[in-house]
Amino acid sequence: MIYFTSDLHLGHRAVIYMQNRPFADENEMNRTIIANYNAVVHKNDTVYILGDIAHRIKAEETNELISKLNGKKYLLKGNHDKKYDPSLFEEIRDFMTIVYKGQSISLMHYPMLSWPKSHYGSIMLHGHMHNDESYNLENRKEGILRYDVGVDANGFYPVSVEQIIEFFGLKTQ
Repeated sequence: MIYFTSDLHLGHRAVIYMQNRPFADENEMNRTIIANYNAVVHKNDTVYILGDIAHRIKAEETNELISKLNGKKYLLKGNHDKKYDPSLFEEIRDFMTIVYKGQSISLMHYPMLSWPKSHYGSIMLHGHMHNDESYNLENRKEGILRYDVGVDANGFYPVSVEQIIEFFGLKTQ
């Protein structure tokens, strides 16, 4: 299966208060986000992490946390991402487009107003904004195929490609 997530902000104490995350401290947040991630993502799954894995902790500590995450990981760099161990990822990029069962999907940390094939039914997945679920619901209502895969908008879990396609009511090949 293919999954997407963003804005884990592992180790970042202040994000708990800034985003009103329901955790006592960064250790509880780290444990919960990693446990939720691994509850749905298995060893052979593919995960696109759309940036901001961690913030305010050393790269070595972040690498240790990343190594606990299941799956074949691709990183789409966010504004808080540092130089992580590249061996932890299949690939590290700023922008990527994938196709799943004929459905084009653009991936980037930042939301885009227009993206490749946006006028032909392509989906744009992003993070960065720390929205709640109402953002995705509003985009769907307005007919905008843009979805925030960040943990704040998705109950602190990754989202599968199938969930996103179903959310927008799209048909695949």
